[in-house]
Amino acid sequence: MDPKPLIEARYGHLPFDPPAEIPDTLGALLDRRVTRRYRAEPVSDALLDTVLAAASSAPSKSDMQQWSVVVLRDPAKIAAIADWIGTMPWIKQAPVFLVFCADVRRGRDICDRAGREHANDNLDTVLNATVDAALAMGMTIAAADAAGLGTCPISYVRNHMEKVGPLLGLPKGVFPIAGLTLGVPEARNEPSARLPPSVTIHRERYDASGEAQALSAYDARRERAKPRYPEIHGPAPEGCSWTENVARQLSVPERAGFRAWLRSRGFALD
Repeated sequence: MDPKPLIEARYGHLPFDPPAEIPDTLGALLDRRVTRRYRAEPVSDALLDTVLAAASSAPSKSDMQQWSVVVLRDPAKIAAIADWIGTMPWIKQAPVFLVFCADVRRGRDICDRAGREHANDNLDTVLNATVDAALAMGMTIAAADAAGLGTCPISYVRNHMEKVGPLLGLPKGVFPIAGLTLGVPEARNEPSARLPPSVTIHRERYDASGEAQALSAYDARRERAKPRYPEIHGPAPEGCSWTENVARQLSVPERAGFRAWLRSRGFALD
């Protein structure tokens, strides 16, 4: 497979000279796209379980496997989450909604059964479990694509922890990282334009010296998008550049109660 058109579609140009040919499996990863339109077709348990087996193939910190996933097929539960979020109608279209969770509860219980104190309810454990869950979700996305399914990550489940937690029956020590819609695609989105490698890839040491110029060129390549937080920053009928929308979003505190919610679930976060 020729990787050049795939790389050009991702970056808007060809920032380096790739090999002339690459394996199809690598090409599929380069061509990954989000799916926000799903057919009214079920996903069999056999196929879903096989896709989720790929999640178990993800690497895990110290082989502790500190993640879990809650599989939702009940349309009422999926609709409840969609309604809480309110801006993502494709959640209701998907026949399956997966919620990937960091899971420290299992390790606590293992320690308890072994007669040992669980001494790591700290920030590092939260990070390790979060990374485990994220890696599992990434492998699920890749496996779903390979199986002809589509997915879309939904971080907004963390905006409603106080509702999502009870809906899923999450015990102390377990918290959602992100949701993932999954189903047969009605249509695939265009490839998401990404920052150039000169911004995200550093050789030998971190170097952001050319970033401002590269971001300006990146803004110029991308279509202007719907403004974020217009009720706070004001409308922008002409749309916003990528960097302007990033600044808009990062200047508004989001999920301010996340730390307090984690503490209420037994995490010291020291």
